[in-house]
Amino acid sequence: MNAVTQESNVVMNTAKLLIDGEFVESATSEWRDIVNPATQEVLGRVPFATAGEVDAAIRSAHAAFATWKNTPIGARMRIMLKYQALIREHMPRIARTLSAEQGKTLPDAEGDIFRGLEVVEHACSIGMLQQGEFAENVAGSVDTYTLRQPIGVCVGITPFNFPAMIPLWMFPMAIVCGNTFVLKPSEQDPLSTMQLVELALEAGVPAGVLNVVHGGKEVVDALCTHELVKAVSFVGSTAVGTHVYRLASEHGKRVQSMMGAKNHAVVLPDANREHTLNALAGAGFGAAGQRCMATSVVVLVGASQQWLPELVEKAKTLKVNAGNEPGTDVGPVVSRAARARVLGLIEAGVKEGATLALDGREVKVHDYEKGNFIGPTIFADVTTEMEIYRTEIFGPVLVVLSVATLDDAIELVNRNPFGNGVGLFTQSGAAARKFQSEIDVGQVGINIPIPVPVPFFSFTGSRGSKLGDLGPYGKQVVQFYTQTKTVTARWFDDATVNDGVNTTINLR
Repeated sequence: MNAVTQESNVVMNTAKLLIDGEFVESATSEWRDIVNPATQEVLGRVPFATAGEVDAAIRSAHAAFATWKNTPIGARMRIMLKYQALIREHMPRIARTLSAEQGKTLPDAEGDIFRGLEVVEHACSIGMLQQGEFAENVAGSVDTYTLRQPIGVCVGITPFNFPAMIPLWMFPMAIVCGNTFVLKPSEQDPLSTMQLVELALEAGVPAGVLNVVHGGKEVVDALCTHELVKAVSFVGSTAVGTHVYRLASEHGKRVQSMMGAKNHAVVLPDANREHTLNALAGAGFGAAGQRCMATSVVVLVGASQQWLPELVEKAKTLKVNAGNEPGTDVGPVVSRAARARVLGLIEAGVKEGATLALDGREVKVHDYEKGNFIGPTIFADVTTEMEIYRTEIFGPVLVVLSVATLDDAIELVNRNPFGNGVGLFTQSGAAARKFQSEIDVGQVGINIPIPVPVPFFSFTGSRGSKLGDLGPYGKQVVQFYTQTKTVTARWFDDATVNDGVNTTINLR
């Protein structure tokens, strides 16, 4: 059900459930407003699905799996080919919705969609990705080969910060492998996700193959414990991700859980200064710092400590405004609660004795006085014992530490419990090789601040940032969404052949 508000002509959307190919309005009594973080305007409502609705979505997926698993790979691939074309066609429209409900700038919203689109494009290669192995004549007239077969009903639980990219990491790869899927988008900004779901149906995804439920902890728990669910993919906070991993694992599910981070950027004095400063500011303050791969810690090594004033001046040039306004660099954080949390951590940093080199707490945005804005903020003289270093702030806040040598920097990063991403800025190949070899972080960037790999490779966060051994997209996700069946076969030319009884394990 849609309605138009009197004040702004913004369409009010009621997020619906998708069950067995039909968009249905939830019968729940529990709803949440979807709020524009720049204006506090209510854009729509999202239901917290009932237990019966969650069960119906899972059972729809289970029923659809019986036929979908036998759909030829070529047919699944052609759906993905059509889907990627539809996403390209509708990207500007979806980006406007995403910006309005999440707060990102329009260019960043399009980037959000595009990075998900790349995974859909990769899914079009499923004919190569899902191949098994074959060995002829491993024993006398015996051949052995493997089949990669789908596993059944899979679940995806996605965060607010990437309402396009993360869902597109999950359900396209799952269903192109022959599985069916139940998606639970973030309850804070589900509208752009639902637009992508609508396009998936338009591309030809059959009824029941993709289902959507909305909700909070009760819905998550129901998805993680349902007897028909085979696998759960999660991206979000460490607290929720740990809960999902433990609960779903206890109930026999495969789980991949991508969680929190504290990503460091190590700067050597020989780095290209202008490139490095631009990269740090962009990776630290882009998307208002609400990226699991954001650079949130800068480690200045040796003489690069003299660059701090220039980093502060670079950050001051960034324009804070609503995401839909031209030229905006930093939009609002997603909610008032998120803003209050970030402000509380900034205050904690001040109390702990860090130097507030740039204070973004009092930023004013004309015409958007109610927005959840925080300007770029930089702390210097930070130590590893401080809360602002130990905690993922998830806002436009950079903390800066100083060390004497590259070895000191590597030791500092490796002591941190998170292992999502790290960057090194240098012009020394020897330093880069040493760093990538000795650093204990899953994803390393050399002169790249946000080292999220392209979909041909897998997302490989590690340590406290990841639970489960297989990451989303790339080759690893095909392993996650399929099970390997090994067949050992012998065929005889003469059906009457009789080798006699063999009671040994030897095939020969």
